[in-house]
Amino acid sequence: MKGSPFGIVYTNGVSEIMKRKALWITQTGVLLALVITIQAVTAGLGNTLITGSLVNLILIVAVTTGGLASGIMIALLSPIFAFIFGIGPAFPQIVFCIAFGNSVLVTVWHLVAGVTKKQTVTHFLVAAVVGAVAKFGVLYLSIVQFVVPILLKLPAPKAAMVSGAFSFPQLITALVGGGLAILIVPILSKSLNRQRVG
Repeated sequence: MKGSPFGIVYTNGVSEIMKRKALWITQTGVLLALVITIQAVTAGLGNTLITGSLVNLILIVAVTTGGLASGIMIALLSPIFAFIFGIGPAFPQIVFCIAFGNSVLVTVWHLVAGVTKKQTVTHFLVAAVVGAVAKFGVLYLSIVQFVVPILLKLPAPKAAMVSGAFSFPQLITALVGGGLAILIVPILSKSLNRQRVG
């Protein structure tokens, strides 16, 4: 009913939902664009430590501020876009493994320190360690132990190079990304909460 308190509450409720969806879409889109940009800019450096750490940081920021759907979306799309633009691994089999590894990382962070969970330093430390080990394990088993030797059957020098990139460096970059997230996420979460309330 026009002018009734119920009508006002309903309108305000719909408006609030629309604002939250718009904020979520904007935030997810910006973070996805940022991941792709970072990969493009740092690709020429040949330093996987910088690229991997920043990518992991953005994945964690997405899931801890925007929720699991935001994190999963970026986790899946970022390696696919990197492959399309020629700034990621040249083999689609590896791209799918990376997407899965990314998804495992953001899922762990969601379960331990997601938007609806307590975001204390302790929770972040647990998420950083468990998430890094889980992602490393997925990439090592899927790429180093399966894709490279069985599916791709690369020559020994090439196989060693690809396997090396997806072994312990992945553990280090996930840990570094988690460490950076411990410093950055609390600040971003407060800022986003103010926007939602305001």
